[in-house]
Amino acid sequence: MVPILIILGLLVALYLLLCLVYYVIQERLIFVRFIVDRNYRFKFRGAFEEVLLDRPDGAQLHALYFHVDRPRGVVLYFHGNTGSLRRWGKRAPRFTKQGWDVLMPDPRGYGKSRGRLSEQALLQDAQAWYDHLRKQWPERDILLYGRSLGSAMAVPVAAEGSPRALVLESPFADLIEVARHYFAYLPYGLLLKYRFDNAACAGRLRCPVHIFHGVRDQVVPYSSALRLYSAIPADVPRQLIAFQKGHHSDLARFARFHRQLSMILRAEERKRDDQITMS
Repeated sequence: MVPILIILGLLVALYLLLCLVYYVIQERLIFVRFIVDRNYRFKFRGAFEEVLLDRPDGAQLHALYFHVDRPRGVVLYFHGNTGSLRRWGKRAPRFTKQGWDVLMPDPRGYGKSRGRLSEQALLQDAQAWYDHLRKQWPERDILLYGRSLGSAMAVPVAAEGSPRALVLESPFADLIEVARHYFAYLPYGLLLKYRFDNAACAGRLRCPVHIFHGVRDQVVPYSSALRLYSAIPADVPRQLIAFQKGHHSDLARFARFHRQLSMILRAEERKRDDQITMS
């Protein structure tokens, strides 16, 4: 009996230690940040400029703004949890080649952006970038794009505003669901400091929503995308574009991804033009 109690005690101690380790290092797991020197000069094709945004808490945010001649609108692109604009800036031509400007920010702690992390700060930063664009563009010309963790910035901003449309690539319903997909036996409700509850925000969406997701995604389960989709009000135009052989980061290798994205951009542009004509 005594050895069994000792073994059980050791297992409990190991479990509590695992919980403690996860609680302490969770930011390193969620946010895989790459810092870029402030003097670094980006090298991308086409016209672009660097944009700085000062925040009330002393943080300074950084973004790249990619320009085209006679833009049809602007895409506010929130990227995923790994890397910085040195990597993500290469995605801008997907939109600039079709006549859209792109504003692509790095979250605080990524690239040249500086500031202390918290869920509230990240969401407020995302809203600040949207408000920055609204000084130059009417909302009907702003399309929000969220890639993976970037969906946690794009969905709440879209829910609070009236953008042209919301496009999500490999999004999740909430971050607890993603964490449980990796290891189901930790009490994430108590441990996780970052909830990013997209599903709760989705009920307030009023703009068209387009979701890309791979059925074989091992990072964000396809079931999470389905739950997010189901949380969008039924009267909101929405579509879930599934890739049966798609994983988390490889959707762009499918020609259908690019065809569908082009169709979305053209369709949203036509609807905007129709609204302008009718008004």
